[in-house]
Amino acid sequence: MTADAMQPGAGGSGGSGRRWLQLLFGVVCMSMIANLQYGWTLFVNPIHDKFHWSKAEIQIAFTIFVLTETWLVPIEGYLVDRFGPRPVTLVGGLLVGISWVLNSQADTLTLLYISAAIGGTGAGAVYGTCVGNALKWFPDRRGLAAGVTAMGFGAGSALTVIPIATMIKAQGYEATFFNFGIVQGAVVFVLALFLAQPGPGFAVPTPKQKARWASRRDYTPREMVTTPVFWVMYAMFVMMAAGGLMATAQLAPIAKDFRIADVPVSLLGLTLPALTFALSIDRVLNGVTRPFFGWVSDRLGRENTMFMAFALEGVGIILLSQFGQSPVAFVILTGMVFFAWGEIYSLFPATCGDTYGSRYAAANAGLLYTAKGTASLLVPFTSVLAASGGWSAVFVAASVLNLVAAFLALAVLKPMRQRMLAAAPASPPGSAVPARP
Repeated sequence: MTADAMQPGAGGSGGSGRRWLQLLFGVVCMSMIANLQYGWTLFVNPIHDKFHWSKAEIQIAFTIFVLTETWLVPIEGYLVDRFGPRPVTLVGGLLVGISWVLNSQADTLTLLYISAAIGGTGAGAVYGTCVGNALKWFPDRRGLAAGVTAMGFGAGSALTVIPIATMIKAQGYEATFFNFGIVQGAVVFVLALFLAQPGPGFAVPTPKQKARWASRRDYTPREMVTTPVFWVMYAMFVMMAAGGLMATAQLAPIAKDFRIADVPVSLLGLTLPALTFALSIDRVLNGVTRPFFGWVSDRLGRENTMFMAFALEGVGIILLSQFGQSPVAFVILTGMVFFAWGEIYSLFPATCGDTYGSRYAAANAGLLYTAKGTASLLVPFTSVLAASGGWSAVFVAASVLNLVAAFLALAVLKPMRQRMLAAAPASPPGSAVPARP
């Protein structure tokens, strides 16, 4: 028996029962890379205070991270489809650790930017692998599987927000970067050894939701980008991601400008500074929303669920701009914003898998995921816009984008996708090439 065949979930008839273990491995890996994005806001002010670089200059590192995390995923997804998830995730774990160790030593903006690029490449390799793998193992529950996997990324930093904030205050941000970088990279590296794709003997479960529109053929990435449906989804993804990335990167500066960052807030039997409380609750809700809305979309349809979630996000951002200067309201409303935003990382991959098939799921979902990188280009401009027009202008712009995306989901994407799938011929029998474990 080969080493690959011994790996959990390597395929075969028993692989169906092991897919939940593969899902668990993916969730843990995702949680280990979450702080590279969601913990970043805690480091912005300490870096600024030490080197006196402008916050806009520091946030360029965040943009570089998101760009490399997203725009390289199609390549990483191709490698996953070709060679399996294990080697790609092993390299990703190494890069994740190296990135934060470099951050602990960065004394120039250039080194900070290089570190961001390394971390983004590693995080993208892990992210794209785990989401693509989930889509392949769960063709019958793509929304739920993609949501549970993405939950690891959305909620993965929830348990470490307070330890990171505490360590930054006690030991400095440099020691925090170093220690968390080593641990996160090591965990990903070890779990990567157990990741595998479904093999040729994997029995694909029949989707239970017959009303859901799903592709009868597998599209290559090149074929996918020639379809108008892809570009409608891409535009909607950019609109939705822009507002959430702004909140992710700028939450600490927003709380500081509102003068509520350190104001104690008592909720749910806990008393914490408003910013720390908001970050903790936001991470949990940003994670929970992904499997929740993914599960809902498996039953109510992708576009119907998009409309509900995107509209809720638009309303939440407006409310935050109006009432966010109250510490309690800040905590509650940021939670609402993150709850209504995080589901894009389950709804869009699931819709992509439904529309373009399973064979190239990792590469196709990765190509769509680059929309997050495109949206990240807007993040540094929010600091500039806030400096001239205040955060209100930023909030209004983000809210409008969300409401437009909600409209497009029902009025444009849904009828376009139904027409496309109804007209598409099925893939020829036996055309799919079994994925390597």
